[in-house]
Amino acid sequence: MVEIKTDTSIEAMREAGRVVAQALTAAREAADVGVTLLELDRAARAVLDKAGAGSPFLDYRPSWAPVPFPAVICTSVNDAIVHGIPDDYRLRDGDLVSVDCGSILDGWVGDAAVSFTVGRARPADGRLIATAEEALQAGIAAAVVGNRIGDIAHAVGQVCRSAGYGIPDGFGGHGVGRTMHEDPGVPNEGRPGRGMPLRHGMVLAIEPMLIAGGSDDHYTAHDGWTVRTMDGSRASHAEHTVAITNDGPRILTAL
Repeated sequence: MVEIKTDTSIEAMREAGRVVAQALTAAREAADVGVTLLELDRAARAVLDKAGAGSPFLDYRPSWAPVPFPAVICTSVNDAIVHGIPDDYRLRDGDLVSVDCGSILDGWVGDAAVSFTVGRARPADGRLIATAEEALQAGIAAAVVGNRIGDIAHAVGQVCRSAGYGIPDGFGGHGVGRTMHEDPGVPNEGRPGRGMPLRHGMVLAIEPMLIAGGSDDHYTAHDGWTVRTMDGSRASHAEHTVAITNDGPRILTAL
């Protein structure tokens, strides 16, 4: 069931989204050669704590997960696509890092992700990250009243495929509201004009995930959470929580 949010609810979600943006900024600013992934988690956690916000990630355990998620952010490095668990891994020069973060504030959730490189960036990584951001913006541009879910999926997929990148099957965006994962699902590839119509008050997380090697194949690592590329190539992830409004798409997880 898709919950249609009131304008007042969207304003509340904007505040939750602002906290997410601040936490992502803190994690990115903390990232440097020699810094551990746990230190990035602590930087994000400090922002949530200061705002009086909770984390929808911490202790989250869907049916497929062997253990609850132990952190407030996901840190996916190099060939990790999503759901990486922060640990004592020390970032190295040239690492590609994707950080996904959520917040719960006054009962409403925000969810967003960003990818960046540490130290000297490889040109190929720069193109991968830029394409993920381009795909995200294309998806947001298609998130307008009168369009359908398939229009968002098609917009995202066209950017990814045109650049020659893979799209991990089975992963994509979702509705957001009182919980982190709500209906409807928002695939990263699809046919335009298909799927649920977009209405004022719908709130969606749009999140392209790209695999540099061009393959869609992936696997779940031994920790039961981290999803990695099968070919070992690098991956990038970009995400915003977006409200569908009569005035156009509104990004709720911007600073």
